[in-house]
Amino acid sequence: MLSEFKTFIMRGNVLDLAVGVIIGGAFTGLVKSLTNNLIGPILTFFTGGTSDLASLKLVITKELTFKYGAFINDLINFLITAFVVFLLIKVINRLFRTNKEKAVEVNPELEILTEIRDLLEAEKKA
Repeated sequence: MLSEFKTFIMRGNVLDLAVGVIIGGAFTGLVKSLTNNLIGPILTFFTGGTSDLASLKLVITKELTFKYGAFINDLINFLITAFVVFLLIKVINRLFRTNKEKAVEVNPELEILTEIRDLLEAEKKA
């Protein structure tokens, strides 16, 4: 059972997933820092000088509070993360498309030889 577990863990997909989760966690921290330390202060300038974007809220009653600042903060984090993932996927797709196009490229001499063969077969049938 231990050897099966070792085989499972050493498969490429599991290792790729582990690396992705670790890098994703680090990237999340980076995006939160960007939002809190760079984008947040710029937005607080326009929202009346509140020092922390996440602390913005609308108090209706003592029990009912809308914490729209935290939502804006999370929305910014999501949009940055989604944009970076979009860019990564675009780059990866471009690389794969370029490799496929190179692999499918047909030699022009081979095309001419194929045409000659087809013409010779057509003459034999006629």
